[in-house]
Amino acid sequence: MTGESEQGAPPDVAVGVLGNLEVRVDGASVPVGHARQKAVLAVLSIEVDRVVPPDRLIDRVWGEHAPARARSVLRTYLSNLRRALTSTGIAITWRDTGYSLTVHPDAVDLHRFRRLLAEARDSDDPRRALALADDALALWRGEPLAELDTPWAQSAREHLHRERAAAQADRIDWALDCGLHGDLLPELPTRAAEEPLDERLAGQLMLALYRSGRQTDALKHYQRTRQRLAEELGTDPCPDLQQLHQCVLTADPALTLPPVEAPRPVVVPRQLPAPPAPFVGRRDELDRLDTALNSSSQAATVVISALAGAGGIGKTWLALHWAHRNVDRFPDGQLFVDLRGFSLEGAPMDPVVAVRGFLEALGVDPDRIPVDPHAQAALFRSLAAGRRMLVVLDNAATTAQVTALLPGSATCTVVVTSRNRLPGLITGHGARHLPLDALLDDDARALLVDRLGTDRINAEPAAVDDLSSLCGGFPLALSIVAARAHFHPRTSLTTMAAELRDQGLDALHEGDPAASLPTVLSWSHDALTAEQARVFALLGIAPGPDISLPAAAGLTGLPPGQIRTELRRLEQASLIVHDSYGHYRMHDLIRRYAADTAQRLADTEKRAALRRVVDHYLHTAFTGQQLLDPHLRPIRIDPPVPDCHPLVLSDDAAALAWFDTEHACLLAAQQTAVAHGRFDAVWQLAWMLNTFHYRRAHRHDQVAAWQTGLTAARRLPDPAAEAMATRFLAQALADMGRDDEALDLLHHALAIAERAGLVAHLPNIHNSLSRLWEQRGDDRQALEYSHRALEFAHVLDDPVMEAHLLNNLGWSAARLGDYGKAREHCWTALTLHRQHGERSGEAFVLDSLGYIDHHTGRHEDAIHNYRQALMIRVGIGDAYEEANTYDALGHPYAALGQHGQARAVWQEALRLYQAQQRIKEANRVRRQLDALVSPTDTKGGLLQE
Repeated sequence: MTGESEQGAPPDVAVGVLGNLEVRVDGASVPVGHARQKAVLAVLSIEVDRVVPPDRLIDRVWGEHAPARARSVLRTYLSNLRRALTSTGIAITWRDTGYSLTVHPDAVDLHRFRRLLAEARDSDDPRRALALADDALALWRGEPLAELDTPWAQSAREHLHRERAAAQADRIDWALDCGLHGDLLPELPTRAAEEPLDERLAGQLMLALYRSGRQTDALKHYQRTRQRLAEELGTDPCPDLQQLHQCVLTADPALTLPPVEAPRPVVVPRQLPAPPAPFVGRRDELDRLDTALNSSSQAATVVISALAGAGGIGKTWLALHWAHRNVDRFPDGQLFVDLRGFSLEGAPMDPVVAVRGFLEALGVDPDRIPVDPHAQAALFRSLAAGRRMLVVLDNAATTAQVTALLPGSATCTVVVTSRNRLPGLITGHGARHLPLDALLDDDARALLVDRLGTDRINAEPAAVDDLSSLCGGFPLALSIVAARAHFHPRTSLTTMAAELRDQGLDALHEGDPAASLPTVLSWSHDALTAEQARVFALLGIAPGPDISLPAAAGLTGLPPGQIRTELRRLEQASLIVHDSYGHYRMHDLIRRYAADTAQRLADTEKRAALRRVVDHYLHTAFTGQQLLDPHLRPIRIDPPVPDCHPLVLSDDAAALAWFDTEHACLLAAQQTAVAHGRFDAVWQLAWMLNTFHYRRAHRHDQVAAWQTGLTAARRLPDPAAEAMATRFLAQALADMGRDDEALDLLHHALAIAERAGLVAHLPNIHNSLSRLWEQRGDDRQALEYSHRALEFAHVLDDPVMEAHLLNNLGWSAARLGDYGKAREHCWTALTLHRQHGERSGEAFVLDSLGYIDHHTGRHEDAIHNYRQALMIRVGIGDAYEEANTYDALGHPYAALGQHGQARAVWQEALRLYQAQQRIKEANRVRRQLDALVSPTDTKGGLLQE
């Protein structure tokens, strides 16, 4: 077998033809196409490692109904099968004159069935033969070659049924030799009634009856069989059956089995290691394990709880604590084995060794343990049957390592711990998957308190918080820190926190490999393939706290399908986590380790990876910005580098959702661009985030992004970039109430634009000056700058910009009380915005008209306009202006005496202002609410509605 699965181990591949054709890898089903395509694979599976010529393959698959150009269709099916089987290690190749399927014969149930039976028939031990026969017959799942209806298939099925019947007959003989006649009696009469002329079966039933003390019944069955043979075939029973009849008639001692050895004393193994101390937290996980145990009594198969998590996360810690807490529920014993799936001591433990250890623990003499591994596993299952036992399989590497160690009885409970996800246990054995994450903050602190004592903890509470935070809830890291503090009682916890902060993972390195977090993580890392290790390292240096699949594809330069496979394997190794948003993330300490391993990569490879991922964010953000503000004149950016994978966003809602999800990664990508001197990408990312930041009221992030963007723009020979960055930073500062800084920056932006002849920038700069002067309370200056902005815009032939500026001019006029001129400008602006589908601009104009209507006594019209503006702003996710509109809407409601409505919209405005940390606005709305509810006139005042 070839290929790889969990951590580079050969996959557990199984091909089933004794029933509907199926291919499974590590217990998970592999889709191989439609029924006819499956039939091709079924025929090749029957002939493993033998050449099947195309004509023979066509005849067996289609018979007389072969399609036109059957060879071409066959080649298509074979090509599809090769693709489907890529990850399984199964190969279909052309050899000389035909096609051949290459896979270990034991992987195909039919060939395994025949091998097991051949071993059973060669064995001198009926117990071993019986165990092998049971394993062989258990492989049958239904009608063999179910996908085929050709004459060849019908003939093959008949032959296979005869093989199965022969195996069942041999099994009965071996069961009789083992003294299991009592177990056979319920089924033998039924089989004999179905096959009344089967003389071998008749003899088996007679022997079972005789050994069960039913001599008379055995003789009666012989007479019935003799009479039936005479009536239907005109023959007498065969000599063997006649001789058996004579032996039963005379009670021949040869029919009696030799006496069975006295049973050995029942051995109750108690193999659990000592319980961990201290144990903190994990209440939810313990409850889930209890639930699995409580449901096991109702189960038809073994119940398994698979604990998966990174090295050092506390899997064994949890498993042993739970096992000791429930030890009284397993009176027939507890078995434990460390399978050494990830260890410096060599390869993972062979399950044959573990089974042998279990047999010895259950009291089997070493010289009576069967040689064959399958017989050993069967004996273990027999000894475990009916016993209330716990089996803890610690540190498993693969599903294949575990399956041979599973009892076959529902009375047993198995707990498996592994750094891998072991999907084969989940799909093939109904395991209950239980992933482990870091400890919660309170639990992490409790662990330190237990190890160091309350006096030392209370003496340096801030240092304890730092240590807990730096360890990130990783139990092994916390234990290392606690042990170091215990051995160095004179070293302050503050000093240890500083050391951990400065040295990172190096501070958690100890001489004892099992107590060194870097060493423990290295065991998982060393089991990765070269490509998985490269992906892991690059994830450690990727910008942002997590990463999406497309961004990871860009980072690594791998196609989306391949990176999905590599990420899934890292997830199965518990080195990354796939969250509910579809992103992949690492624990902070694992990420530090990944970043350390990235130092082994060439600098050119790391630079290329970071350039690709920054381009992914840059170009997807560019698309998103255009969807959020389609009428904004776009900036020019360079094409993405090869193997970058920008997303195609469908609409403005998808764009807003993407910005929400990727916000932290976009800010980190900007810092990555700074670190690598990509100054064009730095200010461009600030520009692409501008509309999103404004709508979501991320005011602090807006300022930070533009401060970084302006610094980068000043290092470029592009005055337009500097002018734009200067203006946007000024607007962001103005929104924070930092008017003086904003005014200086806007004058500087104006000077740059005038000096460089950037005519297209002048309207926006003057408009920003207008907004700033209005904010400073000088509405006449604001009106003057609005006029200038509109004059500059006339020459640009940009109707959407002109509409924005007309609205701003109308707003300035309204602020000065010139409502007629204000309404005229705003209606013109509204018409232009609606003509060009500019919904955000339309909302601004409706807001202005609401203000004008309210101040001219047309309160109903004001409410109508404000509500229309509100609908648009909610629809496009403009939370910043949504708060402003709720605030404004309350005034016409209050003017109409509709105080309940006024109170409701102002409370919503207050909620939004508080969420956006707009303190000045929030305080103003509180005063409005206080005035609204103050009983100034109990007969007809503000409270009257």
